[in-house]
Amino acid sequence: MSLSMISANRCFSGTQYVYRHASAATQTDMTFAAYLPEQAEHGPCPTLFFLSGLTCSEENATVKAGYQRVAAELGMIVIAPDTSPRGETVPNDERYFLGQAASFYLDATQAPWSQHYQMERYIVQELYDLVLDALPVEAGKIGITGHSMGGHGALTLAMRNPDRFASLSAFAPVVAPSQVEWGQVAFSAYFGQDQAAWAAHDACALVGSHGWKGDMLIDQGDGDAFLETNLRTPLFEAACQQADQSALIRYQPGYDHSYYFVASFMEEHMRFHAERLG
Repeated sequence: MSLSMISANRCFSGTQYVYRHASAATQTDMTFAAYLPEQAEHGPCPTLFFLSGLTCSEENATVKAGYQRVAAELGMIVIAPDTSPRGETVPNDERYFLGQAASFYLDATQAPWSQHYQMERYIVQELYDLVLDALPVEAGKIGITGHSMGGHGALTLAMRNPDRFASLSAFAPVVAPSQVEWGQVAFSAYFGQDQAAWAAHDACALVGSHGWKGDMLIDQGDGDAFLETNLRTPLFEAACQQADQSALIRYQPGYDHSYYFVASFMEEHMRFHAERLG
């Protein structure tokens, strides 16, 4: 599968790339960002996938998360995919939490969404294999993190695909989509009323049915306007305790839901992943 380079910017002695490619999973062109540190010029590097949230694209993490300096120091590649398929033929909705930029990183089963919204297959199979083949990514040393809807994606994709990821963290994730408006609207559209499918993509349910093979780090701002309505972090904390799942869940005083919050703790998350990826 060929990559078309959209941009390349020198950054902390490495290069921040943005690529486009044709996706068989989504039946659209997809874009993703890839930061390659200087160490990647000499051999394969450990890699971190960063999944962005509602209304976002790969640009949000690339421009606002501030990961490049630490990635350069650690010799870590960072892959930031887009949040959904896009285009005039791709179904959309006027609500910001459904449709384009709101894929919830799952494979939809209901029309009209099912033709293009195959984002779990895209991330875990197509893009994963593509970067292993085309970039100096070290096999077996790939972690995943994300923010908000992307935090939901990081948790669920890692627990559903433990052979693909070796480390896991999240920023302000949507942990109980089956119980909140964002998730209920999206899951009803993408899955219909198939409650088994809902549970299979709900982090609180997955931690009990699947669990995660190691520890995880979650940061949540206690000043986040979405904490009580759509994030519901305490529910995941309770689910982890009940399942005896190792998880460090930190409530950061005064922080909101923005990328100011993400950027404040990005370095700690990257060092967390670096230790576990070796």
